[in-house]
This record gives sequence, structure tokens and C-alpha cells, in this order.
Amino acid sequence: MKKKIVSILVLILALGSVLALTGCGSKDDDEKVIKVGATPAPHAEVLEVVKEKLAEDGYTLEIVEYNDYILPNKAVSVGYIDANYFQHISYLNNYNEENETELVSAGNIHYEPFALYPGKTSSIDSLGEGAKIAVPNDGTNEGRALKLLEAEGLIKLNPEAGFLATKVDIIENPKNIEIVEMEAAQLPRVLTDVDMAVINGNYAIDAGLKLADAIAIEADDSEAAEAYANVVAVQKGNENSDKIKALVKALQSEEVKKFMEETYGGAVVPLF
Repeated sequence: MKKKIVSILVLILALGSVLALTGCGSKDDDEKVIKVGATPAPHAEVLEVVKEKLAEDGYTLEIVEYNDYILPNKAVSVGYIDANYFQHISYLNNYNEENETELVSAGNIHYEPFALYPGKTSSIDSLGEGAKIAVPNDGTNEGRALKLLEAEGLIKLNPEAGFLATKVDIIENPKNIEIVEMEAAQLPRVLTDVDMAVINGNYAIDAGLKLADAIAIEADDSEAAEAYANVVAVQKGNENSDKIKALVKALQSEEVKKFMEETYGGAVVPLF
């Protein structure tokens, strides 16, 4: 009996040693794994391009796909993922303000022009009284969508509202256009139900919409082009870690630039 007890104790100690060694090893391994949250297109597609490059540098890239604009930031905040790549800097700043978080940009990667796509109506001149135009309902993107409609002469906004404008900031609406606010991801799905929709670049790409089919597009030299750079976001303090630097460097490579230019037909504009 005594011999059996000793054997069990030896086994327990051996297992403890193995677990301890495994724990030490896993910390080192974690430093070589980069877990990044992204929306499917174009962000996850772009990340796929840099997997091999990062592997050459000794890193394993794990891509976690999300289909909304909330969970990727929550996942970074709680440490479930190391970074995310799905949002522009204005959205990130607004998210921090509303949620009292401290996420920061580790680098600018690209810009996605907003575009107005036809639904039931094929041209601006054909829009009738009370036509319905769908726009994203989140803080910064709705204002951006409304500014595009303003640039096309459809509405006029209170100039003090800026990019945080909502439909209550419309001060002139000659055709009494009905602005339909909805979650950005749903916009491509409702095109057949509205006259037109202003759609975020990533969701337009994911839905197979072509920029060439758009009725109106944000100008490359517009205020929006500067304010809406898509970034790699991380917890404050992690932006200078070795693996985040390696990620940003890979994303700002000539290989990625070429991929963007050849794949997306102007819907994704590299900023490096």
C-alpha cells in the first residue's frame, strides 16, 4: 500500500512538472502567434496574403472573422485577439469615446471609398418624391454617407454636424428623400427594397458589388479619404510590440499594395 502511495505521488509530481514546462513554453509560443480579428472582405482576404511573409519571420497568423463592427473591438479589449483590422480611425476614436476603452492604431493600411449603389432606381435624376435611400446607422458612418448624398446635391446638412451628422441634421431635402438607417452589414441585402443605398466598402465587396456600378463615389481627395483610413487596432501599449510591428510591416508591403490594386478595382486604396 505504501509503495502504491509513493508511486501516485511520483506520478502527480511528474504531471506537475510537465504542466509547468508546458506553461512556460506556451508563453513563448504566444509571442509567435498573432491573432487578428477581421471582417471577411477585404480585410481577411488581405491578411491571407501576408500569412506566408509572417511565417518567414517566425510568426503564425491566426485570422478570426467577424461580421459586425462591435465584437472585434471587444475581443481586443479583453485580450482574446491581439489586434483587429476592420475599421477606420474615425470609427475607432468614436468607439473609444462611447465605451471608455483605450484602443489605438498601430498603422494605416488602406481607404475604402463609400459609394451610392442603385436599388429600385438607377440614377439620381430618376429619383422621385419621397424616394428611400438606406444608409449605415452607426455613429461615424452615417454622417459620412449623408455627406456623400450632400455632395450629389440631394440634401443639405447642418455644417456644424460634420461627420457625426444624422438625418436630424438635414436642413434641406428638396425631394423629401426618406433616409432609412440600418446596420451596415444589412445594406447590400436591402438594395431591392429601397431606391438606393450608401454602402461601406467592405460590405459592398463582400456582396459582390462593383465600384464601377456605383452611381456616386467619394473622391480620393475628399475630406473622408483622410478621416477614414482603415487601421490595425490594438490595446494601448501593444502598438510597439515585436509581433504587431511585424504584422503592420507585412500589411504595408509592396505585395499587399499590388494585391489591393489588382483585386479590388479601386474599392480598396492602399495608404502606404
